[in-house]
Amino acid sequence: MTHETHAGGCLCGAIRFRIEGRLRPVVYCHCTQCRRNTGHFMAATAARHRDFRLTGEAQLRWYEASDAARRGFCGRCGSTLFWQASGRDTISIAAGTLDGATGLAGAWHIHVGDKGDYYAIEDGLPQSADGSFSVPLAAE
Repeated sequence: MTHETHAGGCLCGAIRFRIEGRLRPVVYCHCTQCRRNTGHFMAATAARHRDFRLTGEAQLRWYEASDAARRGFCGRCGSTLFWQASGRDTISIAAGTLDGATGLAGAWHIHVGDKGDYYAIEDGLPQSADGSFSVPLAAE
């Protein structure tokens, strides 16, 4: 068993977080909500709630764009940080908010039926028109 530790935070540093455990490979979400939230598409990894700790959260704000999930961002600098589905034991983390080298790789594109017309997906990764994918967190 390999012990992994990852840390990250927002642009201004007001929000910091730490993960003591494995991260899921990166899933790229092209849904309209993610595109509007990030300005492009969302590249997100995920961690189990039990492995995730906020070390700075005074500026953390949540926005519920639907009944199914909420999105976490910094109230000071506006950085997109998290996506949290109702009833799941994981939290999705914007991959670009992680510090340093992550060792992560892309694994899947979801909601490609909603993708913007100004770019092409040409990396050869699996794609789904809806939100379904099969990229579990690695076993510990």
